[in-house]
Amino acid sequence: MEYKYGGSITNQKTVLGHPSGLFILFFTEMWERFSYYGMRALLVLFLVANLTGENSGWGWERADATLLYGWYIGLVYLTPVIGGYIADKFTGYRKAIVIGAFVMTLGHAAMALELFADIFFYIGLILLILGNGMFKPNISSIVGQLYKTQGKEKDAGYTIFYMGINAGAFLGILLCGYIGEQIGWHYGFGLAGVFMFFGMLQFQFGQKIFGKIGLSPKNAADYVDADADNPADMTVNASSKEQQRQQMDTQDEVEPSQEVVKDRLIVISIFALFTIFFWWAFEQAGGSMTIFAADYTDRALQGDAALTFKIINTVITIVPLAVITIVLLMLFKQTFKKYALSNLFLGTSFVIIWGIVIWMLVREFRSDSTEVAASWFSVLNSLFIIIFAPLFSKIWQSKFNPSGPVKFALGLILVGVGFAALAYGSLDIPQGAKTASVSMIWLILAFLFHTLGELCVSPVGLSYVSKLAPVRLVGLMFGVWFIANFLAGIIGGWTAGFMDPMLEDYGLTSFFLIFTLIPIAAGIIMLAISKWVIKMMHGIR
Repeated sequence: MEYKYGGSITNQKTVLGHPSGLFILFFTEMWERFSYYGMRALLVLFLVANLTGENSGWGWERADATLLYGWYIGLVYLTPVIGGYIADKFTGYRKAIVIGAFVMTLGHAAMALELFADIFFYIGLILLILGNGMFKPNISSIVGQLYKTQGKEKDAGYTIFYMGINAGAFLGILLCGYIGEQIGWHYGFGLAGVFMFFGMLQFQFGQKIFGKIGLSPKNAADYVDADADNPADMTVNASSKEQQRQQMDTQDEVEPSQEVVKDRLIVISIFALFTIFFWWAFEQAGGSMTIFAADYTDRALQGDAALTFKIINTVITIVPLAVITIVLLMLFKQTFKKYALSNLFLGTSFVIIWGIVIWMLVREFRSDSTEVAASWFSVLNSLFIIIFAPLFSKIWQSKFNPSGPVKFALGLILVGVGFAALAYGSLDIPQGAKTASVSMIWLILAFLFHTLGELCVSPVGLSYVSKLAPVRLVGLMFGVWFIANFLAGIIGGWTAGFMDPMLEDYGLTSFFLIFTLIPIAAGIIMLAISKWVIKMMHGIR
């Protein structure tokens, strides 16, 4: 029996035109991103918060806080190089995902205990870094192997997967940020871990839907389809083993030459190099842009303005969560019979999240005035992803689909335009000012352009790594891809430390112009070499 998609029989059932297994990964990644971005939204704010007060922090200098933030962001992308290798050679992707999720759950629990001793904070960061290394490259690798073709459908699958990432980021920033800033930092850190735990459980009990995809080399060789719907299917699968081996032998015979493989690996390296410039600028969202939101943006709302914000906040919270809940129910319809326990853990997590959302919104409506949380602005990135990702997915499947290098160039230029908005909005902030009250519109515009750029670079980048890398090196190549994010995070955190010195000597506009001009220049260079890069891809589109 020839399946359209990789994986088990149940995985051939579709949700929104894609295999059901994609949405097991969607929700696993969603809760992991909830935990990651929920903590990320609080990190710098917690570190720079005053030592005294009702919700005291550690009172660090801005430069020290952004430097630690940069190292954290960088290291969670460096460890996937090791995690990808371990999964490729020993554990398989699926076991690595479960191990990583469990370690990250322990990390969030440790950070929630920072109230009792500072050492728990650092232990938590280390565990999160290590857990991310096992989790991040391997879940992306499984997405690529669900599709047997290398065309537009796979691009669309990665874009949907990326919506899961941003749905989790949206909810994590919104809820962990709100609870951390309004109730207590350790409660925000702890909440992030709760949903990482649920994500791990729903994947653990639903992973058989992937068949032998993601198993260790030994287990894949001994695999028998336990998901077959009846004994006849078992017979079909058993009798076709020799055919599968013959097909694999045929594939081996037609594998591209070493020179073609080398050229394609060079293309991955080029994409990774240029994406450094993108993430170097983009990751300012949790560093200098968070400080800009906290100290230089007018966030206090009264009267009609406060009511308007509360209504908008309610709509942008309820509508995406309702849409994701509908997708959840569609997945239940296709998989509940086979994977009831996985579905029950996933359903429980949604009951809890709805309860927290309703509590937050009711609490805000009962308040006479509103101060928008500094972390709230980062929600806009995820919201814009959820809004625009379907449109981009359609474009990537249409005749207007640009080449990979052009997509990268557009992403770099757009992130530069976003910082141009911040540079313009900072013109009236005096040199050396520690606080100011500029309009929210500049941050909103910045996040809009950054998001459009991200849609060009990140999900498409993941898809091209999967297409260009030979199967035996997919996990490792995802690790190489994340090295670019490591370098971007380190350099970005270090660069953000110049915010105060440049503010004193030149003003914030000059600081943000750095992040305007360099990405735009990189985008122009990518456009100039795009035809050569396409030639090096040897037919991969």
